Amino acid sequence: MQPNENLKITLRHHVIFWLIYFLLNTLRWGNYFGDYEYSIKTNLLGFPIHMILCYLNIFVLMPRLVFKRKYLSYLFFLVISLILMVFIKFNLTYFLISTDVYPEGPKIINQITYNYSIEMIIGELYVITFVTAIKVTMDWLQDQKRVTALQKTQLETELLFLRTQVSPHFFFNTLNNIYSLAIEKSDKTPKLILRLSELMRYLLYETKSKRQSLEKEIICIQNYLDLEQIRYGNSLKIDTKITGDITDKKIAPILLLSFIENAFKHGANKNIGDVKIDIDFKIVENFLYFTVSNPVSETLIKNASIEKSSGIGLTNVKKRLELGYKNEDYSLSIENQNKMFIVNLKIKV
Repeated sequence: MQPNENLKITLRHHVIFWLIYFLLNTLRWGNYFGDYEYSIKTNLLGFPIHMILCYLNIFVLMPRLVFKRKYLSYLFFLVISLILMVFIKFNLTYFLISTDVYPEGPKIINQITYNYSIEMIIGELYVITFVTAIKVTMDWLQDQKRVTALQKTQLETELLFLRTQVSPHFFFNTLNNIYSLAIEKSDKTPKLILRLSELMRYLLYETKSKRQSLEKEIICIQNYLDLEQIRYGNSLKIDTKITGDITDKKIAPILLLSFIENAFKHGANKNIGDVKIDIDFKIVENFLYFTVSNPVSETLIKNASIEKSSGIGLTNVKKRLELGYKNEDYSLSIENQNKMFIVNLKIKV
């Protein structure tokens, strides 16, 4: 179904609208005059005029003049059409229905007068305004729905793009490690290839939905950590804790991995010597309390703030949180204390 299909005004809607309007107007004036036959005749005469003026306004005058800001021209042609309507309606009523063309008035009118003209113009303006208001409202609703559909498409596209931004350097480094281990004929090579295969399969096929199982996310993170552990060897220590029930919990895919990747980028990569990275998953009711901390090199502290130097990593994850979650569904704090970079994320799962 197209975005505006259910808001489209079809010929059927036009017919139903005018039939209902005609019926109500006929009953109203028939009751007023106590003569339903006369009311039917006058409405059969008047409604084609109503329709011509309304459609002239909404399909010709407004698109060609109002929407192009030619307001004086619009007023001119509208007034001319209303004056022309007065002459046509007077003559049709006089020759086809009754010589008293305005029986609801205070006296018999059998010629065009100033008061008669004003009354007719006001009556037509009422109908034109009513119909135009409906048309403008429906157009506005269509535009809003179109904008909403475009925003949704843009949001989904942007989220999909952000999900794919796991650093390519990680894969290059891992392939280089595999190559080195293969040359050495290391027993670690099959395990490394298996972990990389599982990680890439997950990134390619399991991250298209808006929410993914937290269990699968943690498995993905563990594969990532295993690859990095093999890469850094004994110089890297990773302490991972999981507290609470992680089953049946959902989270935006690859969201947490961005923080893990950032910890290695500015922790293990920038330090000389042993490095320890702490990762904590804690489930409390419907929220995940996620913490990752890593040491920061002196050079990085002196030259620039961690957040500014983190490239697309933290910018990526902040954008994803803004796009994918309500403000009350998450909170994020990023701190740099005592040469430690600490991320605390509370997020609804």
